[in-house]
This record gives sequence, C-alpha cells and structure tokens, in this order.
Amino acid sequence: MNAPHSPEALDARDRPARLAVGVVGAGRVGPALAAALRLAGHRPVAVSGVSDASRRRAADLLPDVPLVEPAEVLARADLVLLTVPDDALVPLVAGLAETGAVRPGQLIVHTSGRYGARVLDPVLRAGGLPLALHPAMTFTGTSVDVQRLAGCPFGVTAPEELRLAAEALVIEMGGEPEWIAEESRPLYHAALALGSNHLVTLVAEAMELLSLAGVAAPDRMLGPLLGAALDNALRSGDAALTGPVSRGDAGTVAAHVGELRAHAPQMVAGYLAMARATADRALAHGLLKAEQAEDLLVVLADQEKGPGGTGPGGGPGGAR
Repeated sequence: MNAPHSPEALDARDRPARLAVGVVGAGRVGPALAAALRLAGHRPVAVSGVSDASRRRAADLLPDVPLVEPAEVLARADLVLLTVPDDALVPLVAGLAETGAVRPGQLIVHTSGRYGARVLDPVLRAGGLPLALHPAMTFTGTSVDVQRLAGCPFGVTAPEELRLAAEALVIEMGGEPEWIAEESRPLYHAALALGSNHLVTLVAEAMELLSLAGVAAPDRMLGPLLGAALDNALRSGDAALTGPVSRGDAGTVAAHVGELRAHAPQMVAGYLAMARATADRALAHGLLKAEQAEDLLVVLADQEKGPGGTGPGGGPGGAR
C-alpha cells in the first residue's frame, strides 16, 4: 500500500487510510504503539532491534513481524515509528535521510518528548512527512502498555498542514492529542520528567526507609497514602500540601534528617531539597506563615551544612 501524499488523506474526520507500519528501535515504546495501531486496522510489517531484550519485546508484542535492518524497515513501511533514545535520534534521522531511505509521502514519526518536528527536517527535505507524537505514559515493555494507551495524552508537534494527520493517528492508538508548540517541547518534557521520573525515585526511597523501619509490606502501607496524595494534588495543587514542612514543624524535620543521616545518608540531600521546595511553595500560597517558617528555614540551612550544623536542640537530629 502506498503512503498518502497529502495530509488530507489522514484527516481526523475520516477513518485514516490503512498503513504498513514499521518500527525502528524496539524499546519499550515502539512495539506497544505498533500493536495499538494494529488494533486500529493498520499492518505492522517490519521492526528493527539490536539487543536481546528488544528482540524479545518485538516477538511478544508483534508476533510474526520480521526483524530487519532500519533501512529495510523504511523500505517496507508507509508509517515509520522512530522509537530510539533522544541522543540517538538526531544521527539516526540524518543517516536515514542521507542514504535515501526516506520516500516522498512517507510518514516518519518520532516519540521523543524532548524534540518537536524540527529534528525531522532532513526527513522533510527528502519528501517525508514529519510528526512528533510523544505518549505521556511510562512503559513496561509488555502488553499492559497497549491497554494503558486508552485515554493517554500525547504531546503532538507537526507542521500545521500535518496537524490533522498527527491527531488522527493518536486517536487511532486510543490516545488524546495535546498540541505542543515546537519551542515548548523541552519545557513540556522537563515537566513530565519532574513529575513521573522523580516520583518513582521518591516512592522507591520511601519503601526502602519503611523496610528499614521494619514494615513488612511497604507497598501496601504506601499505596492508599500515595493514591490519596496524588489525587489531592491533581485536584487542588498546592492547597493539598500537608505534613511537617507545610506546618512549620522544624523539630520534626530536624529529627527526620538525623534519622536519615544515621540510616540512609544518601537520601539526605534529596529530602532537604524537597523540603525547601515544599516550604517555598507553602509560603507562596499562604499555607505556611512567615513566623512558622523562620525556625524551619534555619533548620534547613543548618542541615544543608552537614552533621556539624546546629538545628533546634543543638544537634542534627536534635529537637523533640
């Protein structure tokens, strides 16, 4: 099947033309997106992958789809998903364009959150149709990812004349398109990384500390609390802040840092950074009064100096 030669062929108001789909980079994202496109009636025809893990993922999510070299993926596909790490995207695009692998009218999609459509300029010069479709979702590399795409927001960036084509493909994968301006892509991606990637670190550290405290099932203890905290934060923003920092309990914060220094010193810097950021937001939104914040900020400043700092009560864990 030939690729469409105009974006109107993929107008979201019509059912998009059925496409032969190829995947370059069988990481956690590419096979899941191709599997979702198959459910919408498209036809995965080729995938490339280097590591054993990527080849296993391709076999699990795209059974009977042949593993070939990247150039061969482009030769077989009307729609090509470039699902490689950010740092590998620029040289990959340049190489494919320079070798003549890109065909006029071929849809070339990358899934990087960092980049918009401009990174695909070599594709555009070769006659390809460049789209940036970034799923705002964490992927496991298993079939559960396909289910999670239902209702998943996608950051969409493309030339204006291809906007409907991009949005139509997202809808077919079960997602919800959100238009992101080219110049806003790095900020958009930073926001997602801050919320998602750092959340995993925070949760993992909290479970580790609960294990050290003798809790047999940290995940079960944290689950209801974190679920409620996330729901409250999404609904109410900074108004959902709670805990010793937002209350100005300087002694409790000092005691926390003392325990961390004794049992998990590698977590002290992160705790202090988040405590200071929380204090700043609580102050800015009127949740923490200036007089309550004074002792807290002194404690944070002292604790940032290290064990020699003097918090309330005279020592790093001192107070009550």
